[in-house]
Amino acid sequence: MSATGVVLAAGLGTRLRPLTDHLPKPLVPVCGVPMLAYALAALARAGHRRVAVNAWHLGDALRAWDGPQPTVHPGLDVVVVVEPGDAPLGTGGGLRHLARHAPGGLASRITVVNADVLCDADLAALGRAVPDGGAALLLRRHAADAGRYGLVSITPDGQIARLRDRVLPGAGATSGDTHFTGLHALDRAVIDRLPDHGPACIVGDAYADLLGDGLLRGVVTSRPWLDVGDPAAYLTANLAVLSTDVPVPLDPFARAAWARGPRGAMGDLPPGVHLNGPAWAGHRAQVGRGTVLAHTVLGAGARVPPDTRLSRCVVWDGVQVPPGDHRDAVFHAGGWLPVHPVSRERAP
Repeated sequence: MSATGVVLAAGLGTRLRPLTDHLPKPLVPVCGVPMLAYALAALARAGHRRVAVNAWHLGDALRAWDGPQPTVHPGLDVVVVVEPGDAPLGTGGGLRHLARHAPGGLASRITVVNADVLCDADLAALGRAVPDGGAALLLRRHAADAGRYGLVSITPDGQIARLRDRVLPGAGATSGDTHFTGLHALDRAVIDRLPDHGPACIVGDAYADLLGDGLLRGVVTSRPWLDVGDPAAYLTANLAVLSTDVPVPLDPFARAAWARGPRGAMGDLPPGVHLNGPAWAGHRAQVGRGTVLAHTVLGAGARVPPDTRLSRCVVWDGVQVPPGDHRDAVFHAGGWLPVHPVSRERAP
């Protein structure tokens, strides 16, 4: 059965501002790798050879991005489709627009990844769980904060019986500590359940109907999961990937000019630079003598003056760090953002 991968990437990234004022959320880097590259790698590993990406906010930057071919999979065909109008079309409207306007449309089965999520999950298994005419959602198990994302409960045989505020009558015993991860797969026919025009939500406007028809399945994962949706979560995601606490579908260390961490030493540390914890640096990063780094990511072409101290910091590509002692901060295209990271990745 033919299948298309989809990355939903049209949102404004409001919660991630000011980082998304200058860069669309899918291109925001985690340990030097754009979020979009991780999503494409996950879909390629699941067997997809064609991926459609919807875009709206800073859509031209997404269309111009040339990362997929050399960094993810040499045979991956990626098409970026920018939505029209003065607002994004939502998760459902975005899928509907891709089905109508992506070259070649969408295949009979579709696997969808949100651009602001990191999860090293088995997307191929998720696709196999889709019933004819229905959908399957990847759910996170035993999440203490499941209510924050909307509870989704399943029966012992995997049928979804509760989808946020919708409950399937007579479902019997269900789980009560799982939530939707933003990773899902669906039959192409589900898109026909969406409104014909305007913004639409795939969950509220289509999956809620599938619940009543018994065509909605849940696949539960205990794999670590990160919602990289706000600055605190963004910094936490960088630190988790740097420390290899969270597996990701694309190896960021293969892209480093040099790195030090749980995986050992890679590349030559610049002379006179001292480390008090893991660090990752992209190519052409310049670090002055006497600098001390700990739990820090330096993007390609980043510049750090001599005798600077950086702890739990992320510096974007080409950004100049001011002199001084900096902790818990993101140095991005628009300036310097102090951040208090969350305690750990939101995972079991």
